[in-house]
Amino acid sequence: MGKPANLPQQLDHMLRQAVALQQNGALTEAEELYREILELKPRHADALQLLGALALQSGRLLEGADLLERALALNPKQAPVHSNLAYALSALRRFDAALVSADRALALQRNFPDALNNRGNAQAGLDRPLEALASFDRAIALAPEFAQAWNNRACVLRDLGRPADALASCDRALALQPHYPDAWSNRGNALSDMNQPQEAERSYRRALELAPAFADAWNNLGLTQIDLDQHTEALSSYERALAVDPAAAETHWNESLCLLQMGEFERGWRKYEWRWERSRIKAGQRSFTEPLWLGDFSIDGKTILLHAEQGLGDTLQFCRYAALVSKLGAKVVLEAPVELMRLLTTLDGVSQLIEAGQPLPPFDCHCPLLSLPLAFKTDLATIPSATPYLFANAQAAARWHERVDAQARGRLKVGLVWAGGNRPHVAELRRNDARRSMTFERLAPLLDVPDVQFFSLQKGSAAQQLGHGEGARQVVDFTEELDDFADTAALVANLDLVISVDTSTAHLAGALDKPVWILNRFDTCWRWMLTRTDTPWYPRARLFRQPALGDWDSVMQAARAALAALNSPP
Repeated sequence: MGKPANLPQQLDHMLRQAVALQQNGALTEAEELYREILELKPRHADALQLLGALALQSGRLLEGADLLERALALNPKQAPVHSNLAYALSALRRFDAALVSADRALALQRNFPDALNNRGNAQAGLDRPLEALASFDRAIALAPEFAQAWNNRACVLRDLGRPADALASCDRALALQPHYPDAWSNRGNALSDMNQPQEAERSYRRALELAPAFADAWNNLGLTQIDLDQHTEALSSYERALAVDPAAAETHWNESLCLLQMGEFERGWRKYEWRWERSRIKAGQRSFTEPLWLGDFSIDGKTILLHAEQGLGDTLQFCRYAALVSKLGAKVVLEAPVELMRLLTTLDGVSQLIEAGQPLPPFDCHCPLLSLPLAFKTDLATIPSATPYLFANAQAAARWHERVDAQARGRLKVGLVWAGGNRPHVAELRRNDARRSMTFERLAPLLDVPDVQFFSLQKGSAAQQLGHGEGARQVVDFTEELDDFADTAALVANLDLVISVDTSTAHLAGALDKPVWILNRFDTCWRWMLTRTDTPWYPRARLFRQPALGDWDSVMQAARAALAALNSPP
């Protein structure tokens, strides 16, 4: 009989066998062998890193990252292991650490496409899309056949607001790897950004044929079905996504918006609480030791903090609940952004108003403003719709009166807003902002209605579009004198009508009980629901809806006809 093989040879033999098994997809058998090696020699760097890579392949990210770190502690000079660790850390959303690992890999091996790709993903996660694009471009220059890098590059091109380039990048990835579900789904995202929902749907369906348990693609398909006015179908797509990933905050959130649009308030408000789990909103969640109140305990004799969240329009719409909270016997402290502070002094039910960022007084419990409908179990019949609940300052309004009347000379006085805020740093907000806004030129059909004097209420960069064109001569612009919403309210108090896209000024007009016409995008915000031309939130609001995605022409023609009718003698 020959001598038993010595340990190093035995380990080498086992390692070669395990690698062969792993390469042939026999992951369970490979894993057993790696674990046997590590029982015989716990500090076996190759077994640690190969088992780490296998754990990543099996979706066990934490375990994989831990094994790779142990391998690197034994032998830090392995570029591929640093690169794999970068991949794992990005997948765990530890982007800072991922970038460090990718850079270590590149310090050891300068032109390493895999590490450049992982570095790009880390940079994208850190919201540095231009640096990420440079990393993906370098990876592709070194390895033009690198389908993953083409696909990842598409994601950052979308973040940079370049959907057509993102589409081209997805198509390169798919030319190299036609059965690549992620690239099909990203292709759908780019098409959706380009307002091509039918094409987007086809791409998501292809992704789902290839990977039926692809939660992200189900979620994105749901969003595109909303763009196609298929709300029931969207709900079932969200259900499919949640069956795969029950903790997917984005999907729960999208489902809540769909339910609220459809008027299914009870389920919708409950689901709306998932907003706090979304990575974009989570950072803004307040961590108070005092309990969250959602209508579930008595607040009689207690002090409650109501705090603003999200946009100024949201605060203007939901501050109306302060009076209801106060009627339950609570002392209401309202925290709000500086732009609204003077206006909100006119709100009923508030004991103390605190500017956001200032120290808070003691309180017993708290509630974010957009959780109040859940706390009050608001349904269509019980929306607190009495207006006005905010008021212009009487002296300030009187000061505007003469100036406005002097410009109008007896004609109808109409305020105009054509663009919402622009939040380019967040892809979903950028898309909504682009869809809800129009250019000043689009208002042209309104501007030639006779016997109307228009006043600009447009703030922000879009105000510059007023310029010096033909239309500009028909629009009086006092906006330089408007520093906050109390100033705007005093001007609006002197108008007969406000015509606005879906933005905070529309909510201001509604809260002041001023007639307001809302020019609304097709994939409407949930609060305006579906198909209605009125809204239970503001009795004097009228909705002019796009009949199809991006169709402002129809909206303008309808608004023009309504304005002409309003202004013609009976």
